[in-house]
Amino acid sequence: MSVTVEAPSYLPAPSTVRLGYRPESAGVARQIVRNKLADWELRDLADDAELIVSELVGNAAKTGCLTFMTVRIRRVAARIVRISVRDGSRSLPVLIEAGEDEECHRGLALVHKLTRGQWGVTPDEFGKTVHADLRVPPD
Repeated sequence: MSVTVEAPSYLPAPSTVRLGYRPESAGVARQIVRNKLADWELRDLADDAELIVSELVGNAAKTGCLTFMTVRIRRVAARIVRISVRDGSRSLPVLIEAGEDEECHRGLALVHKLTRGQWGVTPDEFGKTVHADLRVPPD
């Protein structure tokens, strides 16, 4: 049984989009995140948020799923913005310490750094959701 918990009514509405497992999906996801942060007057988070969503969408695209992924940005609390990507693979992401000379395996390390370790994964019956939380700086 799945329970959906909605954000308190004082928080702004989230944005959710379904995207195919295609290279151009990362660009669409970045634009959605940037636009929503602008709506919320949180433009200072946009660069980090775009990097995060690019990494999460890129990882989802590598799963080889044939349906779609779901990208969501929402305020889970007044000072926390959550970016999440749900895909149809039950393979869990692994944080790998990449060597200095390695070109790949840096994505989750970057997400870990930008979120100060505030990211995670929730498996479900048909896949998983990877989320990353960004803190809204004080006024």
